[in-house]
Amino acid sequence: MADLFEPSASAAATSEAALPSPLADRVRPRTLDEFVGQEHLLGQPDQAAKADTVLHAAIRADRPPSMIFWGPPGSGKTTLARLIAQATQCHFVFFSAVLAGVKEVREVIKAAALRQRAKTDGRRTILFVDEIHRFNRSQQDAFLPHVENGTIILMGATTENPSFALNAPLLSRCQVLVLRPLSPDHLVTILRRALDDPERGLGALEIEAPRELLRQIAYWAEGDARRALNLLESAVALCPPSAQGRRLLTESAVKEAAQQRLLLFDKDREEHYNVISAFIKSMRGSDPDAAVYWLARMLEAGEDPLFVARRMVIFAA
Repeated sequence: MADLFEPSASAAATSEAALPSPLADRVRPRTLDEFVGQEHLLGQPDQAAKADTVLHAAIRADRPPSMIFWGPPGSGKTTLARLIAQATQCHFVFFSAVLAGVKEVREVIKAAALRQRAKTDGRRTILFVDEIHRFNRSQQDAFLPHVENGTIILMGATTENPSFALNAPLLSRCQVLVLRPLSPDHLVTILRRALDDPERGLGALEIEAPRELLRQIAYWAEGDARRALNLLESAVALCPPSAQGRRLLTESAVKEAAQQRLLLFDKDREEHYNVISAFIKSMRGSDPDAAVYWLARMLEAGEDPLFVARRMVIFAA
């Protein structure tokens, strides 16, 4: 018996179709030329010899290797994998290590083998595994023979150090590419494109956004393009249109949307040890300003003061 409080399938489908996707998803780059940042992997935008970089060389040869993208959130890991699949005409399969396990992996690999043998298709399959570090070592081993024989091209994304999070046999079959946080100039470029694009972005709203406010959003986003675009979208929603239909992005709207700047930190993973290491090295180098900065950053992010105190005693000893 149907639940009176549950919408019908057709109504749910209509409702989902009517809801627009978030701005960060809508304005993803459609080609490698639109991709912003990671010049150490893709070359400078005006660089003629882009094929000399690792990714362009692989794409030009039409032989993308299995790769692990290691970088902070919002640095372009998923987007880059999609663009490589598009440029090499590979079938792209998105897979989340948080939501699925080995059973689903086997189904994807089986379909990839059939696709590879099919006379009408014959395309290679790029299996993109988001949060690949969530798989334990035995689950990671499930990829090994299929990466080895070329059934799939494995591309994984992780925010954790692959040397710690992934096992050695998998790392030996993959190329690790390090993605860096986006610079403020990169983020301003991405925000400006989103504001100017009438089809996928916010161009139809006719928003006037001073550059200094875009740089302020970039500052709050801390190198994360997704966070910057989400913040822009929230801030624009707080700016009502004028009588002429134009909107003016204001500093108060940006501050209200941002609420509080969150520091990149974790209590038991790599960033935890990176920050405490920077704190100790600052004291060892007799740099009081840097030591106070790293101390304040840890405490502001919620670090246990006893942990910091113990490290200071160890350092003093």
